[in-house]
Amino acid sequence: MQKICKIKLARASGEITLHFTFYTLHSKSHTLYILHSTLIKNIMKIKTPLNKKDLQKLKPKQIVYLSGTIYTARDAAHKRLVELLENSTEKSKQSSEATSKLPFNLEGAVIYYTGPCPAKPGEVIGSCGPTTSARMDAYTPALLDAGVIAVIGKGSRDESVIKSLKKNKATYFIAIGGCGAIYKNCVTSAEVIAFEDLGAEAIYKLEVKDMPLIVSVECKM
Repeated sequence: MQKICKIKLARASGEITLHFTFYTLHSKSHTLYILHSTLIKNIMKIKTPLNKKDLQKLKPKQIVYLSGTIYTARDAAHKRLVELLENSTEKSKQSSEATSKLPFNLEGAVIYYTGPCPAKPGEVIGSCGPTTSARMDAYTPALLDAGVIAVIGKGSRDESVIKSLKKNKATYFIAIGGCGAIYKNCVTSAEVIAFEDLGAEAIYKLEVKDMPLIVSVECKM
């Protein structure tokens, strides 16, 4: 069985409409869903640590499969991260004293806007779909200035975020909402590394494999 449909994605600088075909294959144990874009032929596999030369090869609407280390953070965690940066006595220079207070190195980091559900027995992580990115708009420029190279979420971004992405030669990847169960299957390991008191909004260090994303804002040198 197959079903052709349109998906509208709110790109940071405008709306993207993609045409997808969903193929459903059944077996005794599970149903496998294969997502195929009829518009984008060249899917690129990328792996962290990313660099700006990697990003400048990407174009808006392009599908990428991301593998490697990423970090989760929603608005509560973002607030704390930015406060740590602002309270640093040497925020203009990433001194060892300034960065040692941060739970992970922001330079070259990829942040995924998600609050994972609790993992069931035998699972690495629970459902981990994307959070609406606008909730992080107030904090994103400061983190991009501090070295974050890419962010992942859903929905449009404020003009200040778009300007900061371009200034810092960073990019914004869109994860498809409602696909938390699919994204959890891309996670091979998960560890809470900071702000455990925030529950689902704690910062997790994730290892992911072939996480499907769509390029929203391109990086131009």
